[in-house]
Amino acid sequence: MAQQSTGNTQASPEAAAPKPAPPKPNPLPAIPPELDALPIWKLGAPALVAMLKDPKSTVFQKAIACKKLSIVGGKDAIAPMAALLSDPKLSCYARFGMEPNPDPSVDDAFRAALPKLTGKLQIGVINSIGFRRDAKAVDALAKLIDNSDPEIGRAAAASLGMIGGEQATRALQTALGRPQSPVFPVAARAMLLCAEGAIATDRARGLQLYQELSATTMPKPVRLTALRVLNGAGPAPEYTNRWPAPTGEAARQDKSGFLGRNP
Repeated sequence: MAQQSTGNTQASPEAAAPKPAPPKPNPLPAIPPELDALPIWKLGAPALVAMLKDPKSTVFQKAIACKKLSIVGGKDAIAPMAALLSDPKLSCYARFGMEPNPDPSVDDAFRAALPKLTGKLQIGVINSIGFRRDAKAVDALAKLIDNSDPEIGRAAAASLGMIGGEQATRALQTALGRPQSPVFPVAARAMLLCAEGAIATDRARGLQLYQELSATTMPKPVRLTALRVLNGAGPAPEYTNRWPAPTGEAARQDKSGFLGRNP
């Protein structure tokens, strides 16, 4: 009879020890009532507008009200939010609330605020004007291209590109006449947007703009983009000298691939 195996079946101390229970997650901290956005988010537009007008409302309450008004706000919400465009803490929230509003008085409010602001607050409104593609603001933006603050000039050039159209194009062409300007690279990219918009309605004008943007003085990415559009526009230009394809022995010796043979 075969002997039964007498292997050691005693478990090691490590295996016998019970595994420690995983630590319990820390409970989420309670939201202070003054920082609870949910009650504000549940309000309708009239109550949100009233919150913006109430001098006792906190910065947090007004910020959340602006965010909700970006969805439900009507014309009566524009003026209370426009009043916040000069507030360093709430200007971005006001712009966020105003930008999607379809009422044209939003554009009036942004244009009215533009000359009253400076620095980052003015740049924010410039960006909003570009987002809204407000053609009535082109003259004001064109003047800001030469602002002593290059950041403002660059923001103005970028917004002109977003707005597009012939008037914005001419303003950017003026800026492109100063290659040493700090605004020049942004103006060149903005002009690409104008050219793209122009070619959709006036192919000849659009190609003319792309031709200008293909100059060696342009930033390389802009120049290569313009060249790609021009190369794809075809047909290829006629060459002055026409060279006949080789024949006979010259054709047999050709390694260029021009005749369809593999080099």
